[in-house]
Amino acid sequence: MILVGNAVLSDDIKENFFVCDLEACKGACCVEGDAGAPLEEEETKILEEIYPIVKNYITAEGRAVIEKQGTWVIDKDGDKGTPTIGDNRECAYALYDKRGILKCGIEQAYLDGKISWKKPISCHLYPIRVTKYEEFDALNYDRWHLCDPACQLGQSLKVPLYRFLKDALVRKYGQAWYEELLVEIEGDKR
Repeated sequence: MILVGNAVLSDDIKENFFVCDLEACKGACCVEGDAGAPLEEEETKILEEIYPIVKNYITAEGRAVIEKQGTWVIDKDGDKGTPTIGDNRECAYALYDKRGILKCGIEQAYLDGKISWKKPISCHLYPIRVTKYEEFDALNYDRWHLCDPACQLGQSLKVPLYRFLKDALVRKYGQAWYEELLVEIEGDKR
């Protein structure tokens, strides 16, 4: 285990390679699973604020679900998350591009400069899942067969998971924290 600040990271995060391969998986992580994307408390308020803009980026089916259920829901485990279309199918904020790849409508609005929030941090950090405890966060690598192509691509490119997720980890914990993580994993290379 790796300890950085108030976060405990599993060794899997430093030992495994990963680079998303959307051509292979088609964005399956936005479809498969037993609930929508987990949300932090402050993210529920952000979704409420940005929905009038984001609704222009998602499918009619996604808009209908959100307008019926709300911009966020409480899942069967009592956790806050994004609503899903149908019986826990794709995230209501998802859209398909011309190649049939599922992408995030929130992120597309961000990339177009319409909003300043990229997407839920749980999505940005995936395949790392964060479990919050009273005094620390536990970061674990969520292995899923849907991501096998990402593991293969990461291995061929020699990109460790913690390097692939640099932007997300910096967004969550800050640049200084990430630099400390690099020292813990790679040693002091100054």
